[in-house]
This record gives sequence, structure tokens and C-alpha cells, in this order.
Amino acid sequence: MNMKSLLSAALIACALPLCVRAEVPKGWTNNYAKAVETAKAQNKYLLLDFTGSDWCGFCKMLDKEVFATPQFGNWAKKYVVLVQVDFPHQTPLSPAVKTQNSELASKYPVNGYPSIVIIKPDGQELAKQVGYHPGSGAQAYISGLEEQLKKAGPLPVATAGSGTSGGNNGSPQEPSIFKTPPPPGSTLK
Repeated sequence: MNMKSLLSAALIACALPLCVRAEVPKGWTNNYAKAVETAKAQNKYLLLDFTGSDWCGFCKMLDKEVFATPQFGNWAKKYVVLVQVDFPHQTPLSPAVKTQNSELASKYPVNGYPSIVIIKPDGQELAKQVGYHPGSGAQAYISGLEEQLKKAGPLPVATAGSGTSGGNNGSPQEPSIFKTPPPPGSTLK
């Protein structure tokens, strides 16, 4: 290999990391404005995941043990638009995403990573969960989020076209997870 080829290869190798951008997981977005539009159109909340995707060990565990599961995916499709608010150390973000994420961190301050903030499309904070307990799994995590959201009222009923079945004829309906169970010994009708 001649010197010119070696120099070209070195330049390409050095420039490659500059071209790589943080990838948003399937089912998530990093575009807050579009997520707000979607949440309004589909009558959903927004779940903001404040993460350090390339350095935070607990963030990576939460992604793998909860967010990547079908159980969480099904729950999220019904109730929330998923927004990744990433603060990587090595992986570059576009300037627009970097600015957006800094603004979101100012508006919804977090004390650690991962931090999950659930908001209404108007920006009102409903719930915040900081950290992750490895091994707790999707169901325990979903239950924890639902417990916090119960304090703010019932989860929204998604509108047609949002990945859930409609059929409520436009009347508000409380999701079954918030209905009081029947007393022992009674029969369901």
C-alpha cells in the first residue's frame, strides 16, 4: 500500500465516527414536536425516556429488560407515544436533537439516568420515575408507571388509527386496568 492510499484510509477511518448518529429504537422517536402532534391526534400521553444510550448501564438494562419486550410495546401502543431524550457521551446527535433534548432537560429536570417522565401533550407532567431495578421486568415496571398515573386520573383512551381498536362510539371509557375489581364471590357480566 502506498503512502497516498494509507493516508486516505486513515482519513476515512477518522471521519467515520463523525457520520454515525445515535439510532432511535424501533417504536420510538427523538422528534418531540412530532410526538406531541401524534399524541394529540391519538389521545395519548408522551413517555419521555431521559437516557445515556452509550454510557448508562442501567439505561441499557431498562431498554433490554423492559422497553424491548412485547409486553411493554403493547402497553405503550395503547397509552403513550415513546420519545427518547438521549444524552450520549460518544455517539453524536444532530444539532437540532441536541438543542431539543437540552430544552426538555431544562423543562423536566432529572436527577439521574434513566429517568422516565410521562406528560400530557400540553406539557403537564403526570409522573416521573428515576432509575431502574435490574431484573424487575416489564410487568413490574408497567405497574409502577400505572400506579403513578392513577394519581393523575385514568389513562387516555386511544382514538381510532392509533394501533388500538376503537368501538367506544366516541364516548370516554376508562381502561380496564383502572376499573375496580368485582367483590369476591360476584360474577362478571
